[in-house]
Amino acid sequence: MSTTTPALHDLAPASSAASAPVPAPAAIAPPAAAPVTPAAPRRSRPPARDGRITGQPAFVLHSYPHKETSLIVDVFTREYGRIALVAKGAKRPHSQLRGVLQTFQPLQAGWTGKSELRILTGAEWVGGMLPLEKTALLCGFYLNELLVKLLARDDPHPVLFDHYVATLNQLAHNEPPPIVLRKFERALLKETGVAADLTRCTGTRQAVEAGQVYVVDPERGPRPARASDAWPRITGKTLLDMEREDYLDAATQAQSKLLMRFLLAHQLGGATLNTRQILIDLMQL
Repeated sequence: MSTTTPALHDLAPASSAASAPVPAPAAIAPPAAAPVTPAAPRRSRPPARDGRITGQPAFVLHSYPHKETSLIVDVFTREYGRIALVAKGAKRPHSQLRGVLQTFQPLQAGWTGKSELRILTGAEWVGGMLPLEKTALLCGFYLNELLVKLLARDDPHPVLFDHYVATLNQLAHNEPPPIVLRKFERALLKETGVAADLTRCTGTRQAVEAGQVYVVDPERGPRPARASDAWPRITGKTLLDMEREDYLDAATQAQSKLLMRFLLAHQLGGATLNTRQILIDLMQL
C-alpha cells in the first residue's frame, strides 16, 4: 500500500538587489579568468521566506519536555531532513498540539527560525495511515531510534522519507517485520552514503559468486572470507538476494539479520539501540 505525500505550499523566495561592480581601468585590468561552472546543489528544498516554512510533510520521531509547558520535538521532514522544533505550550491540558504531535502520524508542519532549534508554528494531522499495533508498534519505534541516531540534523533525504512512509504502511498491514526491517535498514545505509555494493568484491571488483562465502568490511564492502575472520560469514547468495531485496529464503533472512546488526553497530560507534534489544528479546528480529 502506498501513501500520497501532501503537496508543499508554494513559497516565493525573497529577492535582493545587487550593485554592479565598478570596472577596473583598462591599463591594469587582470587577464580574464577561465569560466567556472557552478556546482549543482546537493538537494533541492522549498524556498523559505524569512526562515518561515509551512505545510511540510513530517513525522514525529521523539519528543521530550522543555521548560514548564513546552516540548522539544525531533521531527523527520521530507525536504529538510531531521530537525528539532520547540512546541510552545504543548504540555498544557487544552493545547491543540497535545493530540497532534504523536509518533507515526503523518503531519503537515510549519516552523520559523534559522538556528538549530526552531519554533513550531503549526502542525496538522493529515491522516490516511493505519495505526501501528503490538509488534508493528515496537518496530516503528526501532525505525525512529535508527533515524534519530544515524541521521544528521538538517540533512534532507526525501527518498528515505518516502521509504519510511512505505515501511510504516507495510508494518501496519502486517507484512513480515524481519523482511520489512531489513529493507529499511539497507535503504537507510544507502541514503546516508555508507552502504557498499554487495554484488562486487572490494579491491578486485570481481562479481560476488552465489556459492562462495564472504565477509563485509563496513568501510569497503564484501571480500572472500578468511579462516581468521571474526566478522559474520555471509554466502554470496545472501548478498545478491539483499541487493535485489529478495528475502524469501530462510537462510537469507537469518544471515542478513546478522550482517545488518554488524553494519549498524559499526555506524552507531558503540551506541546502544534500546528498541533493538526489546525486539531481539521478543522476536529475535
